[in-house]
Amino acid sequence: MSEPVRLTSLAHGGGCGCKLAPAVLREIMSKMPAAAAFPNLMVGTETSDDAAVWRLNDTQALVATTDFFMPMVDDPFDFGRIAATNALSDVYAMGGTPIMALAIVGMPIGKLDAATIGAVLAGGASVCAAAGIPVAGGHSIDSVEPIYGLVALGLVHPDRVLTNRTGQAGDVLILTKPLGVGVLSAAFMKDRLEADGYAALIRTTTQLNTLGRLLPDQPGVHAVTDVTGFGLMGHALEMAEGSGLMAELNVGGPSVLPSVEDLLRAGVRTGASGRNWDSYGARARLEPDMADWHRDLFTDPQTSGGLLIAAAPQFAASLLDLARAEGFQDTRIVGRLVERPAGSRHGVRLTD
Repeated sequence: MSEPVRLTSLAHGGGCGCKLAPAVLREIMSKMPAAAAFPNLMVGTETSDDAAVWRLNDTQALVATTDFFMPMVDDPFDFGRIAATNALSDVYAMGGTPIMALAIVGMPIGKLDAATIGAVLAGGASVCAAAGIPVAGGHSIDSVEPIYGLVALGLVHPDRVLTNRTGQAGDVLILTKPLGVGVLSAAFMKDRLEADGYAALIRTTTQLNTLGRLLPDQPGVHAVTDVTGFGLMGHALEMAEGSGLMAELNVGGPSVLPSVEDLLRAGVRTGASGRNWDSYGARARLEPDMADWHRDLFTDPQTSGGLLIAAAPQFAASLLDLARAEGFQDTRIVGRLVERPAGSRHGVRLTD
């Protein structure tokens, strides 16, 4: 009997680490023709937000997004769970509640059997069931590499849409999940990930960011995004620049997944981490004595990462309590938003 095919052996990248580098995406989007004005389009491509938002009526707006990628693990059920959790995160990041999903499926039919492909879909469906929504359809193709994800649709009140560009100077930055997903996935690819590290990887990447649907009702919440392929530094930069501010990140602020620091010190990282730094490093400032591994941690792509919340400091304690009560025990204050110095080219700064 032949050995099962490793899913990761069929893909040149995995998880959010296979996203286009920020600089490449920015160049592509800059050449897109300007869209016609649509009065009901509340959030579109003009910003770096997590999803599109369309006003349906005075009390409902539709949140629409899509996300898909290649496998970062070999277990097909886990691959499906991770991809679905990641896709639904964009709805939660906008303050929405998911209502329905459509599956996006691309599989190398000659290399994977029907049972394996079915397990990927079953993993995704299990996450959608946990979110209380159906997978109501989708589309599949025969592709060279295995690809899976979702179109995710949700609802939010038009007056309660959360975006990543409405932060205020003085806001604290709160992150709800630990960093290091990309490092652990890179270690897995190299057969250097221990069992406890793999368990931590699966646990964090399959935790739905359900906290997001509660945030529009919380006082002091000004801006929200989810931290995914561009790393904490990249997504904090998008939030800061969208708000006309600078983000100061504390190198010791975030929680970090088990064994990540040791792996980073040993030189384990994803290629996407380097591409991220090449894309936005000119707009970032590091302290002169900052270790390379600190930079690699903050540029590490976070497949299905946590929510990054900009909030007034007087409400930070209550938000931390709420997040932990919702099951996000690793929630930490990781920095703050400050006025950007006149003439500064830096939108984010990593400090001791």
